[in-house]
Amino acid sequence: MEIANAKVSTLIGSPVEREVSFRTLVKTIPSTTYATFGLYRYPAKFIPQVIAYVLDKFGHPGMSVFDPFAGYGTVGVVSKVYGYDYELWDLNPILETLHKVATMEPEKVNVPLLLSEITNCRSEFIPSWSNLDYWFPQQFLPLLFKAWGFYHSLGDERLKLLLTVPLLRVTRYFSYDDMQRQKLSKSPKSIARVSSLLANNWRDTFYAKLKDGIDGVIKGASDYQTLSPKSVKSIIRAGIDTFSMTLDEERDILITSPPYLQAQEYIRQAKMDLFWLGYEERFIKELSKCEIPYRDVRPCSIMSETYLRLAQEIQEPHILTTFNRYFWGVLGALTRLQEKVRSYLFLFVGPATVRGRPVPIDRIFAEHFTALGWSHETTLMDTIVARQMFFYNNNPATGLKDQRMKTESLVVLRR
Repeated sequence: MEIANAKVSTLIGSPVEREVSFRTLVKTIPSTTYATFGLYRYPAKFIPQVIAYVLDKFGHPGMSVFDPFAGYGTVGVVSKVYGYDYELWDLNPILETLHKVATMEPEKVNVPLLLSEITNCRSEFIPSWSNLDYWFPQQFLPLLFKAWGFYHSLGDERLKLLLTVPLLRVTRYFSYDDMQRQKLSKSPKSIARVSSLLANNWRDTFYAKLKDGIDGVIKGASDYQTLSPKSVKSIIRAGIDTFSMTLDEERDILITSPPYLQAQEYIRQAKMDLFWLGYEERFIKELSKCEIPYRDVRPCSIMSETYLRLAQEIQEPHILTTFNRYFWGVLGALTRLQEKVRSYLFLFVGPATVRGRPVPIDRIFAEHFTALGWSHETTLMDTIVARQMFFYNNNPATGLKDQRMKTESLVVLRR
């Protein structure tokens, strides 16, 4: 596949960098939210065109693919389309369920009958969440308990998958969460939304949104089948700590978008959904402790002149701790895992800043793996158009003013 109209610049001591638009390079997937790719608003989600580009340009029949920070599982969803076996890992246990939803075959369902069954359900499910009353007005809870009681009482796994994302979305809509922030947080805007619901016929609104969501999943699953997904072998390991895991078997391609330096709290965003899916509060708290800002990370050797220079320039001890912890954690894990990767590393990362100082994460990653013996083929720089990213006035890990990223880079490394 040719890179059309790419702007090329050569950096001193590095391979060629290219400015590209993966959205226009890949024609097989009509949009970033096509089919099941846009069903669930996962933070900083991989756009499918990046994975499609990689597999089309660098993959060969019989290769297998691995993503150790899989998030929504887009790498697996695209790998099925191209016929590659794959393995996905993530700290967030929701990966397993979302991946099943994203790759399910379309269901023939009598949606009005299904909604009637939910309305008349006598089962209840109350999540094990001490802050439930903080996030939901009391008026909504009986309806939510009933809907989720129906969900958890279902014996039909395929019907349960069909309901999962629509129920999660309408439940969050009926909460005090400001959904535009892509992190669990209450705001004047979200409080006003709930007040507006309470002032109107919110029960009808609940079921109307649920119906729209179900219809959307059915259409998304049908559209996914038009991409001709193949029957391949897959391994999904959700709710596991990538920083301490090792690969059981070799893989040909590692492609991943690791956590961002200034946005590392994905469990905090997902915990409302996890509670309603039935996970216990103690388990969710333990997952949160595994995220980079809140864990001890074993120091490792970062073989990058750029990293060493920046570390020496950082004067504030707490900022330096955050900076080191990030690279020790992410590069420590990737360094261990690359030992069982036969052919390629594809690392999709965004730039960051520390005290207003740019941190070229792509260059640090490239320098480190080049020192380990990998060949840095190129770095492809893509402009962000409409990614769902974390954004706060101040970053929770550093306390510093946050900044949106304008580009992301795909670092291409060959064994």
